[in-house]
Amino acid sequence: MARRALKLASWTSMALAASGVYLYSNKYLDLNDFGAVRVGRAVATIHDLFMSFDDTPLGAASLAQVHKAVLHDGRTVAVKVQHPKVQAQSSKDILLMEVLVLAVKQLFPEFEFMWLVDEAKKNLPLELDFLNEGRNAEKVAQMLKHFDFLKVPQIYWELSTKRVLLMEFVDGGQVNDRDYMERNNIDVNEISRHLGKMYSEMIFVNGFVHCDPHPGNVLVRKCPGTGKVEIVLLDHGLYQVLTEEFRLDYCHLWQSLIWTDMKNVKKYSQRLGAGDLYPLFTCMLTARSWDSVNRGIGQTPVTATEDSEIRNNAANYLPQISHLLNLVPRQMLLIFKTNDLLRGIEAALGTRASATSFLNMSRCCVKALAAHKKKNTRSFFRRTQISFSEAFNLWQINLHELVLRVKGLRLASWVLALLCWLLPAPH
Repeated sequence: MARRALKLASWTSMALAASGVYLYSNKYLDLNDFGAVRVGRAVATIHDLFMSFDDTPLGAASLAQVHKAVLHDGRTVAVKVQHPKVQAQSSKDILLMEVLVLAVKQLFPEFEFMWLVDEAKKNLPLELDFLNEGRNAEKVAQMLKHFDFLKVPQIYWELSTKRVLLMEFVDGGQVNDRDYMERNNIDVNEISRHLGKMYSEMIFVNGFVHCDPHPGNVLVRKCPGTGKVEIVLLDHGLYQVLTEEFRLDYCHLWQSLIWTDMKNVKKYSQRLGAGDLYPLFTCMLTARSWDSVNRGIGQTPVTATEDSEIRNNAANYLPQISHLLNLVPRQMLLIFKTNDLLRGIEAALGTRASATSFLNMSRCCVKALAAHKKKNTRSFFRRTQISFSEAFNLWQINLHELVLRVKGLRLASWVLALLCWLLPAPH
C-alpha cells in the first residue's frame, strides 16, 4: 500500500506541476517582456507610469509577481504584474493535467482526482483576471468593515488592468513569524483570535471566503498612525462563494460539533455529501480524532499523540479520503484548503484552536441562523421571538466563556500559590 501511495504522490505531483503551479515560481519576470499596458485611453510601459520602480520583486509566484513602486504623485504602491505567458499556457496546462489525472485513474481506480481538474478549470480564469481580484478586495473590505483590526489595501482602479493590479503598499511581517511579533510587541494569541473571528464571519455569516490564507498573504503590523495591531489581507484572486443551503448546513454542523450533538453531526455531515464516511469527514474538518469528536472538540486540547494518530491514519485512509473528496460539494474543497492553511498558521504560532475560538465560531453560527430565519418570516411576533432566542443563545455562550475564564484564573492562582509554597522566600 505504501509503495502504491508513493507512486500516487509522484503522479499527483506531476499533475499539479502540469496545472501551472510551478511553471514560473523560480523565474522572475523580465518587465521588458511584458511590453506596454493600456491605462484608460493611453498606452505606456511599466516604467513610464512611475517615478521609481523596484525591479526586484517583493514576491513571485506561479501567476504573477509583486513590485514596490512610487507614483509621480508620491504614493507608494504595490504593483502586481501577471507573467506574460500564463494566459496562453493555462489551457494547455489544464489539458495536460486532465490527461495525467486520467492516467492516475487507470493505474489506481480507487483514487479519484478529477475534482482537481474541475476546480482548476473553474478557478484559474478567475485568478488570471486581476480586475476580479480588485473587486473581491473591495467586497471583503466592505463586508468586514466593522473589524477595526482588518486592513485590505486600497485598489487604484485608474492604473489597473486585467493583467496589472495597482494597490496601496502596506508593509508588515508574515502572520506565522513569531520573532517579528515579539520584536514589535504583538500578542500572538490576539492575532489568532482575530483570524478566527474574521474567517468565521466570512464562512458562516457572509458565505464569501478568502481561500488562500497562506502566510505570504496574511501580514501583521502595528498601524503607523495609531499603533493598533492590524491584520493585512492580501491576494484576493481566489474566493469561494457558498450557497445559502451549504452555508446553513455548515453552520448547523459546526454547532453540532461544538456542543457534541452527535445525532446532528451525522445528519448535517450527510447533508453535506459525506454519506457513510461522515466520521472521516468530521475528522478531516476538525483535524481531531473520532474519539475527540465524540468527547467534544472544545473539551480536550490536542495532544502530540493525537496529532501523530491523525497523520498515520491519513496515510492509511487515502482511498477513502479520495472518494470523500469526490463526494462532497465543490464548495467544500476550498473550505478544506482554507481550514488547513489556518491550522498551519495556528501551529506556527503555537495557538491551536481553544474552547474560546470554538465559542467565537458558535456566535457566528447563531447570528447566521437567526438572520436566515428572520429573513424568511414576515410576522413581527415571529421575528421578535427569533431575536429573543438569538439573544438568549448568545448570552449562554458568553456565560460559558465567562466560566472558562474564571476556571483559568482560578487555575493560575492555584499554580502561583503552589510556586510560592515550593520556592524559598528571598532573603
